[in-house]
Amino acid sequence: MNKQKVLAEIKNLEKSYLEGEEKRLVLENAKMDIFKGDITLLIGKSGSGKSTLLNLLSGIDRPDKGEIKILGKDISKFSDKELTDFRRKNIGIVFQFFNLIPTLNVEENLNLVLSLNNIKNTGQTDWYLNEIGLFNRKKTYPDRLSGGEQQRVSIARALIHEPEIILADEPTGNLDEKSGSKIISIFEKLVRQKNKTLVMVTHNRDLIKIADKVYSIKDKKFESFQV
Repeated sequence: MNKQKVLAEIKNLEKSYLEGEEKRLVLENAKMDIFKGDITLLIGKSGSGKSTLLNLLSGIDRPDKGEIKILGKDISKFSDKELTDFRRKNIGIVFQFFNLIPTLNVEENLNLVLSLNNIKNTGQTDWYLNEIGLFNRKKTYPDRLSGGEQQRVSIARALIHEPEIILADEPTGNLDEKSGSKIISIFEKLVRQKNKTLVMVTHNRDLIKIADKVYSIKDKKFESFQV
C-alpha cells in the first residue's frame, strides 16, 4: 500500500469537445491518484486524451463532470481568478514548444516568474542556471539558444517558484534524440532533488524507466501498470 501523500485526485472525470456538430467524448469516468514526489507518465496514442488531462490538471480547461482535487481543493469549482492565482503559485508547466519570452534574456525569463509570485530572488536564478548548465548564458536571448537549451530554460522556469506539481507535455517532442535524452536527465535530477511531483505526457516508452507510476489512456479511462 502506498503511504505517500496524495497530491492530486481525479474522480469520475468526463470531458468532451464539439467537432463540427458532433460531440466527441475524450475522457469518461476517469480516475487517478497522483502522489507527492512521484514521476507519473501518461502514455497512449495520439488523440487519446493525454494532453486533455494536462489541460484539466492545470486549469487551462474545465471538465464536463467530475472532480480534480489538488492539495485537497477541487479546482474545477474555482472561478477564473482563483484558477489563475492557484496555477501561478502551485503549478509549473513545460510545453513542447518552449514559450520563452523572446524580448527577455535567460535570466530575465526566470526572474519574471519570481516577480509574478512576489518571491525575493535570493540566488534561485543562479542556482537553476548552474544546474541546467547555462549559467554563462544568462544574458543570452532565446533566439540565440538551441532548442535543447531553450527547453532547459523552460524547465528551470517551471520549477523556480517551487510549485507543488509540474506538468510536462511532450517536453522532448521537438528535440533530436541526444538533446532529448539530456533534457530528461536534467529534468529527472531537478525533480528528485527538489522532491517535486511531475506528470509528463510522452510517446517515448523508454522513459518508463524513470517513472514511479505509468498510466495509459484506453477507452477514455486511465489504466495504470507497475514499472
